[in-house]
Formats: sequence, structure tokens, C-alpha cells
Amino acid sequence: MLQYVRVGLMAGAAVVAAGAGYQGLAQGGANMPPLNEAPNPFQTIENHFKLPAGRAWGSTSAVDIDKDGRTIWVAERCSANSCWDAEKGEMSALDPVLKFDNSGKLLLSVGKGMMVFPHGIHVDRDGNIWVTDGNDNLPRRRPGQPANAPLPPAPAKIVGHQVHKFSPDGKHLMSLGKPGGNQPGQPADPGSFYQPNDVITYPNGDILVAEGHGNAPPSTARLVRFDKNGKFLREFGKMGSGPEGEFMQPHGLAFDSRGRLFVADRSNNRIQILDADTYKTLDTWYQFSRLSGIFIDRNDMVYGADSESGSVNPPHGAWMRGMRIGSAKDGKVRYFIPDPSSVGETFSMVDGKPVMTKADGSPGARGTLAAEGVAVDADGNIYGAEVGPRAVKKYIKK
Repeated sequence: MLQYVRVGLMAGAAVVAAGAGYQGLAQGGANMPPLNEAPNPFQTIENHFKLPAGRAWGSTSAVDIDKDGRTIWVAERCSANSCWDAEKGEMSALDPVLKFDNSGKLLLSVGKGMMVFPHGIHVDRDGNIWVTDGNDNLPRRRPGQPANAPLPPAPAKIVGHQVHKFSPDGKHLMSLGKPGGNQPGQPADPGSFYQPNDVITYPNGDILVAEGHGNAPPSTARLVRFDKNGKFLREFGKMGSGPEGEFMQPHGLAFDSRGRLFVADRSNNRIQILDADTYKTLDTWYQFSRLSGIFIDRNDMVYGADSESGSVNPPHGAWMRGMRIGSAKDGKVRYFIPDPSSVGETFSMVDGKPVMTKADGSPGARGTLAAEGVAVDADGNIYGAEVGPRAVKKYIKK
């Protein structure tokens, strides 16, 4: 039996039409109808940022705004999807952490040889830059090799699964976690990581890291807290889909003006709003879709980036990929910037299986698309960091 929804049409309109009943969405369930019809008052600016001659963008999910409100920091994967070339057994010679002025001019680059898979980025109140590294350069057997095949030689310097802190002028100040991280099958150090996704700092300088980039072991799903000097304090959470204390890929972190902690719980297709100290669940929101990235501005507007609905996660395909923008105060989604590759796709259930189809009848888009990371400057310009398309796009009011 076939049932279908044309993405972006009546399913979303029904939600918008609810009007006064909208506030109930903040407590709405996982099966709420998709919200695809909010207006889009933004236009897309491509190629705003200028890289040095001969350098191309790599995959990037990491973008944030300097404390000046105008300068933009990006961490990208060395013109590829990794700064480690496993075939050659060497690190890239490129700096992955880049600083741009608001005109798109490159001002500074740092971090060469320090990270394999820059994933999340945060600029703290003092202008320091924090970057998570979600992979490593440890030797691995090639696909198809037998389990007892000899491993390639280990690199001279082990890198990966850490969180790095840089000063505003690019000096390396601190690293959290051991190089190479907590490897599967080995005893785990609670103050080290395996696939850290994002990082954020508290007003008192404490550091919080969101960890876990898979939906099954050996991946984890936890929040890890340190003091301002990098001393491990505690961990919270486990893998799961329960209403309290469980995550499935806690992929992004943000605080609102009330000090509440917003966690983009990606594979649970929700935002969990937590007390920032006890981590008690205060609310759970589904109306922002399947978020890879989250940013909250000084006006308490939430910017949520969905890069996977339909393309990576077909069961969530009735929700269009793109950025949903709304209020942290009432949970209402006010604007939506759709991923162009999402427009016109059809979500179908065929014999109980989700199927995405383009308007021309061909299979729907696959992979991580549209913005995965998101940040907003003091002028209200939005920046989206894209993994699959390998780009950072700027969005301005029309």
C-alpha cells in the first residue's frame, strides 16, 4: 500500500493554521505534522567567503561569531572531509580554523596538524575559540581486509577526539581529552572523548561538551562538564530515546537568555531543553525538526539547521530540510529557509518503508545536505556551514 505526502504542502499548512493553538507545539509529540510552510524572508548569498587562491572548501559543520558580533569563525576539513589522508598516512598542510571579516576576507588561519575532523565550534565571552575534533588518525585496516590483517604503521603523532581552545589571536591554549580519545573496546577515561560533537562555555567558565555521533555502540551519548581549567567535573546522559536523561546524537548546544540549555538531540528529532546545572528536562520540542545545528541570538531567536531529514533519515522525510527560525520564549517557528534540494520531493510509505522521490520521479537526494552548522551575526545575517555541499552560505533579509 502506498501513502504519500508532498513535502512542503498541506501537512505544514495545517500546523500554521492552528494559530492560537500553536503554543501546544512546544510540548507536541514526535508524531506532530511537519512544519514546512513558514515564510522565508531571506535570500542566499553564495561564495561570500574568499579562500586563498587554489584552496577549495572542505566539508564544514562548524561556524560561530566572534565576540565583536561581526567577525566569523569557521572550522573546515582541509578541502576534503578529513584533515588526515589515510592513503598517504599524513596530515594536511592546511589550517582548518579560519577567521573572516564580515566582507568575507580571510584574516587568520590556525590549527594545522592538530585535528582530523573539526566538527563543532564555539566562541566564548572572552573571544577564545573552542573546536571539537570528531575523528582520529589511528591506523585502520582497509575495507574488505580480513580482521587479522596487519594494521598500517601508527603515525608519529596521534591526533583526534579532543576539544581544542585557541586565543583570539590563534594561540593554542588548551586541549581537553587524550589524543586519539576513548577507543572502542578499551577502558574509557570519563574526561576524554569518542566523537565529540559540540562545545559551549558557562558564564563562570565551565565547559560543556556534547559527545556521540552514532545511534548504537560503540558510540556514546552524553554531556561532559569541566571547570574553566579543564578539570573533569561530571558526565550526564546515556544513549536512548526516553524523555529524561537520554540522547541519540546530542549534536548541538546553545543557551537562551534565561540560562536554559538547548540540546539538538538529532536522531531523536527533537530539542531537549534542560536546566543547565541539574540537566533536568524542562521541555521537549519537535517543531524545529531534526537538528544538526542550533544557535540562539541575543533576542532569544532560535535558528535550527536540519541537514538530514529524508536524505539521511527517510522516516523523517515529510519534514523538509533547511533552517527553521523561531522564538525560545514560546517555541513558535516564524520563518523557514528550505534546502533547495528538498523542494518538490515526495515522501511516500511503500509497503511500510519510507521512500523519497524527486518531482521528476527519480530517487530523492541522499547524504548530509544543506546547513549543518548555523550562526547569526549582530546584524541578523545568518551563516550556514554545509558538510555535503562543502560550502558556507550567507543569508540576508530580502
